[in-house]
Amino acid sequence: MPVILINFRIVVFVIIISTFENKSFHYVFEIESKRQDMKMYVVSTKQMLNNAQRGGYAVPAFNIHNLETMQVVVETAANLHAPVIIAGTPGTFTHAGTENLLALVSAMAKQYHHPLAIHLDHHTKFDDIAQKVRSGVRSVMIDASHLPFAQNISRVKEVVDFCHRFDVSVEAELGQLGGQEDDVQVNEADALYTNPVQAREFAEATGIDSLAVAIGTAHGMYASAPVLDFSRLENIRQWVNLPLVLHGASGLSTKDIQQTIKLGICKINVATELKNAFSQALKNYLTEHPEATDPRDYLQSAKSAMRDVVSKVIADCGCEGRA
Repeated sequence: MPVILINFRIVVFVIIISTFENKSFHYVFEIESKRQDMKMYVVSTKQMLNNAQRGGYAVPAFNIHNLETMQVVVETAANLHAPVIIAGTPGTFTHAGTENLLALVSAMAKQYHHPLAIHLDHHTKFDDIAQKVRSGVRSVMIDASHLPFAQNISRVKEVVDFCHRFDVSVEAELGQLGGQEDDVQVNEADALYTNPVQAREFAEATGIDSLAVAIGTAHGMYASAPVLDFSRLENIRQWVNLPLVLHGASGLSTKDIQQTIKLGICKINVATELKNAFSQALKNYLTEHPEATDPRDYLQSAKSAMRDVVSKVIADCGCEGRA
């Protein structure tokens, strides 16, 4: 009888361990499956921009500030079969939470069977970038453009060396745009255009995947039409063979956007135009319907206004049907 009892305990113990290990295996397998699933739909911008460079079009990067903006951008892009980048400044990631944004982008990309890139826009701190990369972000802009040339190279190279270990693409900026982006404000008088010769040295020394250039655009909306330095952009293109990025595209004319694309721009950043469309439409609706209390109703006008902006930008970039 004691022998039978001992054997029974051993059998029970083995069954418990086996069950625990089996559950652990399934748990680990489930986590790995989710990671692989995210990789399928949350992609690096490197291939997107290389395709754009070869195809002679640009990929729009839309800065996201809330759920409705995300819905509009992804739905419109999916309907038009257009590649798009979901961009967020440090303020956006703080507001929404990195894990929340990644989960939302991954879920929406999977829902629409439409690969998306989520991109860190104008990030400045290495530790912040590293934490977000480890969480699953696969595209980064390290902005050290406010530093002297040599220090800019040093800061950017540190980020590139880290990010490339995780197959994460890196954008950096040479020159400075005027205007305000999050908490960073650059007076127009302090804005610096990109030096074409320095651009080549910068690209080679850092190993970046794309270069943001300053040719006369600014963050925010324009009081008057900007004068873009197309000849400078053409010179930069001759010195640098990387995909080029244009920040501050909100409010630019279709003609100007398409001319920059002809001269090498492969990524167009849009933020203020979306915010303004959302805010103005919402104000108008609430003024006309002061009794409105259901956000699901009164946000529809704001979404419609943003949808018009997203559709126009995609058309200007020439990327419809390129996803």
